[in-house]
Amino acid sequence: MIMKNKFIYILAASMLITFSCEQEVLELQDPDAPPAACNSCPAGASVGTNVSFEKFVSIGNGFVAGFQGGSLFTAGQNNSLPKLLSSQFNCASGTPAAFNQPDIGSVNGFNLQLSNPGAGIILGRLVLFDPDGPTGPRSAAPYPAGFPGAPEVTCPSPVPATPALPAPYNNGELPAPYAGDKEALNNFGVPLVTLQQFLTGLTGGPSTGNPAYNPLYARFASSPGTSRIVDDARAANGSFYLIWLGIEDAILYAATGASGAYSLTSAEDFGTYFNGIVATLLTGTEFKGVVGNIPNITSLPFFTTVRYNAIPMNAETATATNTAFGGYNLAVEALKHPNFDGAFGSAAELDARKISFAASNTNRIVIADKNATDLGPGWDLLVVAEQMTPEQRAQLEPYRKVRQATENDLITLSAGSVLGTCVSNNPLLVNGVSVPLADQYVLLPAETVEIMTRIAQFNQKIQEAVDANSTRLALANINTSFNTLFMASANPASRGILIDGVTVASSFAPPAGIFSEDGIHLNSRGNAFTANIFIDAINNKFQSQVPKICMTQYNGTSLPVNP
Repeated sequence: MIMKNKFIYILAASMLITFSCEQEVLELQDPDAPPAACNSCPAGASVGTNVSFEKFVSIGNGFVAGFQGGSLFTAGQNNSLPKLLSSQFNCASGTPAAFNQPDIGSVNGFNLQLSNPGAGIILGRLVLFDPDGPTGPRSAAPYPAGFPGAPEVTCPSPVPATPALPAPYNNGELPAPYAGDKEALNNFGVPLVTLQQFLTGLTGGPSTGNPAYNPLYARFASSPGTSRIVDDARAANGSFYLIWLGIEDAILYAATGASGAYSLTSAEDFGTYFNGIVATLLTGTEFKGVVGNIPNITSLPFFTTVRYNAIPMNAETATATNTAFGGYNLAVEALKHPNFDGAFGSAAELDARKISFAASNTNRIVIADKNATDLGPGWDLLVVAEQMTPEQRAQLEPYRKVRQATENDLITLSAGSVLGTCVSNNPLLVNGVSVPLADQYVLLPAETVEIMTRIAQFNQKIQEAVDANSTRLALANINTSFNTLFMASANPASRGILIDGVTVASSFAPPAGIFSEDGIHLNSRGNAFTANIFIDAINNKFQSQVPKICMTQYNGTSLPVNP
């Protein structure tokens, strides 16, 4: 028989939980020694006879458009992947050829995911910002230019606004229509579009009541609301194409914690869409090209930077928090009773659902697990058996499907902005501790397996499309190269890969990181690193001698700024 009245309320009204959450968002490294001089256009470069770079055209997503730090802005475009490739192709051919992009003309661009124009919130690119200075409890983390501040956050401390002036910390700007010659464009990279959006005119409009709409395509579409991205790229009539598509078909779903905010494209649909795009581009043309495949999410710092055990606590706070969770842990223990006959899990499984903290910097985050066994019905039975009061049961309601994270859970970079902060300005309601971290911030193990499996299927479809056109298309294995860099970056002895005298790493932390502040898209040095992967594939396939880019000529992510 379970003893009655031994349940303690989860949160005693007199208990104040105050602590800071030091997420592993930024680990600065010492710069390398000054690198030796290198040359991105040495003597001996050659196109060969099997390929022509007379007119180079690119089609793809944000990785192709020059999207960095969650935004499309001038400096990012100027160092876009195809822009860098065009310079190397010109070197090989010895003939300067234009590479025209739909210039955005904005210092910070427009952050599509964080801005709310209807509410007057126009935010720009992400910057690394240390909101409480180098001695405060927070790590430097990505914040949008024009961030208005969050003074209502009192734990661990208020978040001030990002510096207002000068650039690049001023607000973003709404994207204006491209005023240049649309018929002369070479770059048809559009951020945040899935394969299906490349094949529909709805991507260019209308702007309301249209989930396919993308303002960054509408601004340079040949006929907004009618033309398709794939047709505009085809009409450019290039002699050589870069095709890097399909990343958003998995990454949007993954980046939102598989919460349902975005769908995960089926492998069958992916194959249909991808083959349709390739067929449209190739039909009636003679160009050759290079195709990139899709990197695994585990090689992107958006999914690997914030650790599952990112909660620091001192002894006093840990003791207070454990006391607060005492009632929950007793309620979980009660479900081991033989009368339940294991309906809510084995003893070991129920023990894994208990929550505890220690005086440590590596406490595990409390998360909502939609796949966990629902403990609520068991607690309801305890109320019926008068082993729990209705008031105690009500206190347990938010914890029906919670647990502490394990190393198999992936915590998204976006969680770094909420971990350890208060809900409704209540210091008793702390995200990741007394308030479970919400679904959109976590990839559960089953979700990670689902996404990785789907990406492997996508890459197989890409490989099949390239094989079916093997005389005209080369495959750049971005996935393998990014995985190799990730493994080298995780090795304390190497911290990355040494190229041209500088270390490059799979992170967004300066100086070595090749990713931008959004943790998914590349920074300028990352574009150079990736361009070299494409160059290797081109040279191997078409026996050309396009020279590789010197890493030292392009910058990584900028150092953090303080209030």
